[in-house]
Amino acid sequence: MSVVDHNAIELPRISEAEVGDYIALLKPRVMSLVIFTALVGLMIAPVHVHPVLAFTSILCIAVGAGASGALNMAYESDVDALMTRTANRPIPRGRITQAEAAAFGLTLAFFSVMTLGILVNWVAGALLAFTIFFYAVIYTMLLKRWTAQNIVIGGAAGALPPVVAWAAATGSLSVEPILRFMIIFFWTPPHFWALALFRSDDYARAGIPMLPVVAGPDATRLQILLYTVVLVAIALAPWPLGDFDAIYGVTSLVLGAGMLWLAIEVYRRREGTVANRATRRLFAFSILYLFALFAVLLAEVVVRAILPAFIG
Repeated sequence: MSVVDHNAIELPRISEAEVGDYIALLKPRVMSLVIFTALVGLMIAPVHVHPVLAFTSILCIAVGAGASGALNMAYESDVDALMTRTANRPIPRGRITQAEAAAFGLTLAFFSVMTLGILVNWVAGALLAFTIFFYAVIYTMLLKRWTAQNIVIGGAAGALPPVVAWAAATGSLSVEPILRFMIIFFWTPPHFWALALFRSDDYARAGIPMLPVVAGPDATRLQILLYTVVLVAIALAPWPLGDFDAIYGVTSLVLGAGMLWLAIEVYRRREGTVANRATRRLFAFSILYLFALFAVLLAEVVVRAILPAFIG
């Protein structure tokens, strides 16, 4: 009669993950921004897109963004556990393992790219694959822990969804969506460096070389101001170039003035609670800025489409 050593038997792990934990892996707040900017990119394209293909395109871009988020969390679970802002994510809490998150992300990435390529077109599918690769590998694995310019270079991934959507609509690449790409690209550093200023202790503890940790808060404030100046100028460009009307131009001016004023406040206020409040206000307003700017772009396209019917 044999004796079974129950301690030697490794029982399979029973996952404690719930649906909400997997949704958290998708970074839904980031995904909402991706969906909206991609929708604007799709609507601005000078072609008619069948509603089913339009829905498929936006869904695939959204799922691809979620895949990037899941892969990012799988790789960064060690530093996430060290940061107050990210310690409650599913992997640090032990709800989901790294392997499960990576498998989830890879599965979503594969199906989003293949679905977009097969059902819409392969130009868009290839661009989506590149976007996921850039965020998950170039930014997350290579740049984020190695250089203080991680956000600047990695911002290209977040700026690509309107370009992917344009390709989904037209089946080709063009210079037209480059301005939308540039707006998001130059918006990213002021947005994230404002966050990094009031979360610099978190990044330092995790060993992430964000600009405030490496170059100091004063240098970061100057960079925020410089990037904001460029952002405001680029965001205004579609008006004098004739791409959009005065409604967009005036809105861009007002929003840009607000963004620039807050960036100046961040540059001026350097100590104590006043400085902390200034960076938080810039971070919050930057989100409103981008949403409002793209909302006006979308509104102008919609108005142009329906106005002839009312006039006729």
